[in-house]
Amino acid sequence: MKKIVLLLIGLLLASTAAFAHPPSDIKIQFDDNTKTLTAVIKHPVSNPQSHFIKKVDIGLNGKEVQMLPFAKQDNNATQAVKITIPEAKKGDVLSVEGYCNLGGRLEKEIKVS
Repeated sequence: MKKIVLLLIGLLLASTAAFAHPPSDIKIQFDDNTKTLTAVIKHPVSNPQSHFIKKVDIGLNGKEVQMLPFAKQDNNATQAVKITIPEAKKGDVLSVEGYCNLGGRLEKEIKVS
């Protein structure tokens, strides 16, 4: 009986992991006039309340400047973020890293021009 219960728990955990996936893309824009970073994280899901982007880390030159937590995703396809980074200047590297609540992550970078 114990083996059956352990097997069922293992199957349940494996099936949950099978539905997990990292974001598929991140589109980043930076407006130098307003010092505003806008990112759209592509993460198609069937239910954005139970499978979503749980957090987004924003980096400047390899150092985290902001962590944005989420309890659900904006919609079935994307999570958008918009923050002001007043210290960003030409030549700096901005990064956006999105984390799926079920597992997986994706990071993209842009250079401020």
